[in-house]
Amino acid sequence: MKRLILLNLVFSFAMALQAQDLSFRFEELTAPDYVRAVEKSSKTCILPIGVFEKHGAHLPLGTDLYIARELALRAAGKEYTVVFPWYYFSQINEARHQPGTISYSPELIWKVLQETLDELCRNGFDKIILINGHGGNNAFLNYFGMAQLSKERDYSLYWFQPSYEREILKEMEALTQIDQYDSHGGNRESSLMEAIKPGVVHLDRSGEQSGIDLDRLEHLEHVYTGIWWYASYPNHYGGDGAKANARAGELLINSVVEQFVKVIQNIKADETVPGLQKQFFNEAGNPLKTKQ
Repeated sequence: MKRLILLNLVFSFAMALQAQDLSFRFEELTAPDYVRAVEKSSKTCILPIGVFEKHGAHLPLGTDLYIARELALRAAGKEYTVVFPWYYFSQINEARHQPGTISYSPELIWKVLQETLDELCRNGFDKIILINGHGGNNAFLNYFGMAQLSKERDYSLYWFQPSYEREILKEMEALTQIDQYDSHGGNRESSLMEAIKPGVVHLDRSGEQSGIDLDRLEHLEHVYTGIWWYASYPNHYGGDGAKANARAGELLINSVVEQFVKVIQNIKADETVPGLQKQFFNEAGNPLKTKQ
């Protein structure tokens, strides 16, 4: 009897350790572990989106990928959620003139993202969270999110959009510099990369090209045109990353991860979005019966 109790205790301890060691990185899970991971994550998955593009002369082409996935991994380490591998099928037409830009067609990026979501849903996830590291995706993802209402889905799609606390940004600037044109490859992104992957950052090269806004469309008030980014930053570099550092980057990372953890917890508990989607699709199937 004592031996049976001891064996049960050992088995329980082993199972507890196994559960504790369950990876939240999608690519590291075995098939049996994947089943457990879906359950442990409350059927919630994070899809970190970036792109391959120039970030000045000093940051790697995969900067947006590094940043988006690092934020996802750190948050998942605090609130268990499965994190999808690097996803780089993104909108980046505005940088096609720069070396290393991998620019897929608009049709392809739409189809690949939709099929990825469909496959994640087929494999058990009913809540999928996007975290985007690439500003050039914003308009695309906004419209893609709205287009999810075009047909009934068996999952809910959420897009985490962090806010940057003013005090944190002031602390960052005190550790680095005030970067007037900080928009792409500048002080903020350079500091994040110094914290995440310093071995691929070359701050000594940050002054080799200009990151100043040329403002070549200032004569066209109240007008949007697709060439706007090239008109301002033809070097595909906005700002000055020369004085960036890891301490400043960690400040921002910690602030965003704290937000993200709370967002994940709220999404896991959320019943409103799935419920509203169901109601919407029921009404959309027969609009004449929708209460007026």
